[in-house]
Amino acid sequence: MMSPQEARLIIEIRRYRLYTGKRETFIQFFEQVNRPALRDAGMLVFGPMRDLEDPDVVHWMRAFATLSDRERIKDGFYDGPVWLKEVEPRVMPLIAHFEASVVETTEGFETFSGSASLL
Repeated sequence: MMSPQEARLIIEIRRYRLYTGKRETFIQFFEQVNRPALRDAGMLVFGPMRDLEDPDVVHWMRAFATLSDRERIKDGFYDGPVWLKEVEPRVMPLIAHFEASVVETTEGFETFSGSASLL
């Protein structure tokens, strides 16, 4: 049985303001290339999600088991060839600004099933 600390996740809640009219291009690239690459690097990825109040904003989240795992996995990804050669040159020109909050889940946090359905 896991202790409460072992059951917690470190989650980054990310908000991207894209250049006007670039949201669907970003989402398509994210879904086809970036999300699989992030998952292959060892991250749990939730999203992307369209902001319903701003047509130029996308949200997404990524999760890690621990803060040290977060640093190790992120360093490996951002220093690696997939980011440097495939993702960064195509995605960064779409992003006007981004911000991220790093949070830790509570003991009662319920995870996602990985599908778009709540059932």
